[in-house]
Amino acid sequence: MELLIGLALLAALFCVRVVALASRRGTVVCCVRTGSRKWQSGVARYAGGELHWVPFAGIRLRPRHAIARRGLVVSRRRPLESGEGPEGYWTVEAGAISLAMSEDALTGFLAWLESAPPSAHLDAV
Repeated sequence: MELLIGLALLAALFCVRVVALASRRGTVVCCVRTGSRKWQSGVARYAGGELHWVPFAGIRLRPRHAIARRGLVVSRRRPLESGEGPEGYWTVEAGAISLAMSEDALTGFLAWLESAPPSAHLDAV
């Protein structure tokens, strides 16, 4: 019985964490993939010149990835195919990292990239 109560408490805490992350102002649900790994769900938020990504699964509220806008070049964007990832999401490939997000979030991401100061792309290769 104590084990069931403990598991229920952990599940409740996980749900509260997910709701708290997703309901923060300025966040969007976004999946990240590095290399050939599988997609990891989380939230992304814009913080100055960086995009911070925090996974849903985990204990810490600190971002696992901080993607700097300076020098970031999107090499490819396309809709995800059926079975490849979340339905209706688009993927953006930028170097070694891929992001998957809804079409609305993609529009915001591209606007954020384009609104960088002119000197932000000087060191892009």
